[in-house]
Amino acid sequence: MTQAHVASERVTGRVWTVRLDAAGRGAAAVKVTCSRAACKPQRLDSAAQGRAFATNHLKAHLRAAGEPRRDASCACRAEGCQAHSQKGGQGPAGGSLRCGGAVVLAVVTDPTGRWWRAWECCSRCAAAHPVARVVATAPAVEATPGSDAGDGPVRAAGAGVGAPVFSVAAPGKEEGGGKRLPTPRAAASRSRRAKRWGKIAQRVVPHDLQPVLRDELIELGDAYRSYQQFNKPDLELLASLHDRKARAFLTWADVTGDGSLRAEARRAGQAAANARLQQEQRTGQGAVARVLTGPNQWAHARTVLAYVRDHAPVPGPEGRLLTLLLTLRTASRGGGNVTGLDVHGLPLGDAEQLLQGFVDAGWLRLPGTAADLLASTSENPTHVIVPSLLPHGGGRGPFDFGKAARAKLSGWTQKAVGERTLRKKKAPAAVRLLALACAAHSSADGRLGPFGRGLEIETLAGLCAVDSSQLGDLVEQLTVVEWLTNVSVSDTHVSGRLCDRVLALSCPMPSA
Repeated sequence: MTQAHVASERVTGRVWTVRLDAAGRGAAAVKVTCSRAACKPQRLDSAAQGRAFATNHLKAHLRAAGEPRRDASCACRAEGCQAHSQKGGQGPAGGSLRCGGAVVLAVVTDPTGRWWRAWECCSRCAAAHPVARVVATAPAVEATPGSDAGDGPVRAAGAGVGAPVFSVAAPGKEEGGGKRLPTPRAAASRSRRAKRWGKIAQRVVPHDLQPVLRDELIELGDAYRSYQQFNKPDLELLASLHDRKARAFLTWADVTGDGSLRAEARRAGQAAANARLQQEQRTGQGAVARVLTGPNQWAHARTVLAYVRDHAPVPGPEGRLLTLLLTLRTASRGGGNVTGLDVHGLPLGDAEQLLQGFVDAGWLRLPGTAADLLASTSENPTHVIVPSLLPHGGGRGPFDFGKAARAKLSGWTQKAVGERTLRKKKAPAAVRLLALACAAHSSADGRLGPFGRGLEIETLAGLCAVDSSQLGDLVEQLTVVEWLTNVSVSDTHVSGRLCDRVLALSCPMPSA
């Protein structure tokens, strides 16, 4: 009865978790969040600043928390605790998993530097977690007749938060003062070896998995953490790790029926493909020297084309092509320099009327007239503003790439639209938009669509600002100028392959 009464009076242990996440795709800034509702997310300019802020924030929580409460219950049961994750109530060496010892404040740090966690738990659970560090222990209860005063850990005199303390008591071993000594580290290590455990992709590897699969997942998690300590990236090794992860997670998903594991396997397979593409770009062996050199830039190219499709202020292919030029010149901060030569280089019928239409629609702001822009030179360019691209909430516009990526995307567009054969044949704006769309939506070997399965006619027609019935003629024109080969047009799809001559302009699509 007394034991049940004491258990009912225990309060829930406190937990603080501080996370570090990217603030956005392609951005160097990071976001720091805390599990405490009163703590607002913070945005830092770099990962190093984010880690410093996160560790200081957690230390502030620990200072404010004071001593751990000796009547607190163990808070780690739902947090991937090594002891509580056992099945059947037995520990790694067959021992009891009941909580025991004094309540402590333990801190666990993610080896990759993505999260930090502190919790109130019993000293037995803290010792069972291999990377936990005890920073404070609840004051011991004074011994009374019939009580076991030696069940808690020994605390150094004058110790406070951050002071070294013993984290677990070893039953049956006592000093002269009646206080039990902590369990030796070697004994704890031996008990953990009896049943291996580990984590991968923020998941605890279950102990009831098939031994071969469990060992592979544990070793793979260790290999990832080891790779993160490398001074220089080894993309071949990284790709092989991703391949192993994809195979292991697929097997894990088959065993457990967990769909999220299958999704993680698909992401790992795509990461392996991206790592190999990056390695080919770096070494130049068996790879195409593409104008846009990485998966992020390829994704940005498709994002810009889709944005222009949805936000062009003037209908028709010519208006769409001019929208693309102006968008890429102003994408970073909503403003940029344009010259008359830039506009005259596009196949536009009446460029001045088009520009005036942009101004009348409120999509474009000019310091003078459209004629002034067309007369400007590289020595005296015209600074234009696109209000919809100006930074707004959070100081960012609709795109998450920076100045360097913007310049590369602009250069890619100019090379594709102004490609020599397209200029010589005086290809119209719709054909040049189709050339861009095909280059941005191809596989690694130049076949149209992901896996080379072709592109939907409706998708291509939307990107080129034409009716789907006109697409067959545009595809034929691209075949004549040797942009496409092995072309086949059905009622729903266009399949084919980019010619080797223009393969450098391609942007491989993700395989998944």
